[in-house]
Amino acid sequence: MSDYGHDLVFGSFVTPSNDDPDRTVGVAVLSEQVGLDLVTFQDHPYQPAFLDTWTLLSFVAARTNRVHLAANVTNLPLRPPAVLARSVASLDLLSGGRVGLGLGAGAFWDAIEAMGGRRLTPGQGVRALEEAIEVIRQLWDAETRGGVRVDGEFHRVVGAKRGPAPAHAVPIWLGAYKPRMLQLTGRRADGWLPSLGYLQPGDLAKGNAIIDDAAQQAGRAPQDVRRLLNISGQFSAVGRGQLNGPAEQWARELTELALGEGVSTFILASDDPDDLRRFAGEVAPAVRELVAAERERAAAPERTPTPDRAAEPELAAEPELAAEPAPVAAAPVRASRASVTGGAFAVVPTPDDGVRRSDQKVWDESVRPTGPTPDPDRTYTPHEQATGAHLVQIHDGLRAELAQIHDLIEQVAAGEIDAGTARSHINTMTMRQNRWTLGVYCESYCRIVTTHHTIEDQSLFPRLRARDPRLGPVVDRLEQEHHVIHDVLEGVDRALVAYVGSPDGLTELRAAVDLLTDALLSHLSYEERELVEPLARLGIA
Repeated sequence: MSDYGHDLVFGSFVTPSNDDPDRTVGVAVLSEQVGLDLVTFQDHPYQPAFLDTWTLLSFVAARTNRVHLAANVTNLPLRPPAVLARSVASLDLLSGGRVGLGLGAGAFWDAIEAMGGRRLTPGQGVRALEEAIEVIRQLWDAETRGGVRVDGEFHRVVGAKRGPAPAHAVPIWLGAYKPRMLQLTGRRADGWLPSLGYLQPGDLAKGNAIIDDAAQQAGRAPQDVRRLLNISGQFSAVGRGQLNGPAEQWARELTELALGEGVSTFILASDDPDDLRRFAGEVAPAVRELVAAERERAAAPERTPTPDRAAEPELAAEPELAAEPAPVAAAPVRASRASVTGGAFAVVPTPDDGVRRSDQKVWDESVRPTGPTPDPDRTYTPHEQATGAHLVQIHDGLRAELAQIHDLIEQVAAGEIDAGTARSHINTMTMRQNRWTLGVYCESYCRIVTTHHTIEDQSLFPRLRARDPRLGPVVDRLEQEHHVIHDVLEGVDRALVAYVGSPDGLTELRAAVDLLTDALLSHLSYEERELVEPLARLGIA
């Protein structure tokens, strides 16, 4: 297992086509709006069908606010390193520190030579790249006195003035496959950026080993080098191969690459808006949650039972419940409130306000079982209480998302929806486009809820039941309610189909979302009421 512990990053690899420049830029902007962290473009200056990558990066930087940007990877033989260094630093300053630098030694040498570049052998390309990295880093080092001096075989800089310094420490990622390039990555780079389609089974492990060894020989740690990966695939209802199947399959496979191969940045090569939405809205949250859970489990210290619980079966540490990123608005972080149980427990479940939007009832709330009464004299550490607070925050995210869906429906009904209020991923819409956008958002939300419930059913609930059998009836009821909510979500899907196909479908959609609201808010309050204290008491982190 080679997990280097880096935070997870998800990005897009957009084709810089010039046949429809607005669409190319639109896909990049959409990448930010659906929640991706990074937008990249290939750099082939000799390709007349492509926009110039650095011009495009600058244009997209001006159209975005949050997403990071990089060439994937920069064609160094046609980008003099001293000029490139100033281009990168300038764009980083203009964008507020959002630029990364992908570098490649060069390929397609006939085309490079036709553009005036120098043809290099593979060995020369590696040496030229290492010299270029030295030039770039010296130019960015504006605090050091004296000019930049690199007297290389391929790149010479003899006293150039330093600067400007970038707004942040711009990472340098190398597109590397062969041993010499991998060794250079370990010695000098901040990241390794290959494409999965060019790798054979075992190449990631072999590459990691070469990079790790080179890094250590250079006095660096293997963790100093981020592992990035360009990926491609197809979303389908049934699995047909690697990254060819439903979002759940993608999440499992990327989680394996993260935990087993150390990959922490996944860059999807696709110009399809639907693919990018699913990647950002379904795959990325699930991978983050699964990886966080495994890291939490691996990092949890071995617990020693307290005397009064020594006879109970010991339970492995519970995976951390990681909140899904909100597609439109981040959920508010709520401070802990005073305890209803007395003692030192400081996390209060969200009460059910009793408001119901629908006349339809999906279950009888009066027969819900309750768990054991908490010991009012027991004290809880901040660490023990953190899991319950985290569960409340996750639920707050779902509540905030639900409120956004209602807001969208009402604005669509009033004909007032636009880019800023409905969803930031479309600037101007017709009413027909508004209906389609609302459908995508609702479907994404339904999948997030389903993913959250699946993780609880498969991981959290069995541990609670094993740790304290008295919670069995509560857990059983929660699982039953998950199935009911799943049926309600399917009703929302059916209403979405009717809404897109008919101008009269809004009434059915509003009724379906009202029923979902009643069921989900009731369920979340019940779950918090019964579980926030047991999570702390049982030491499930």
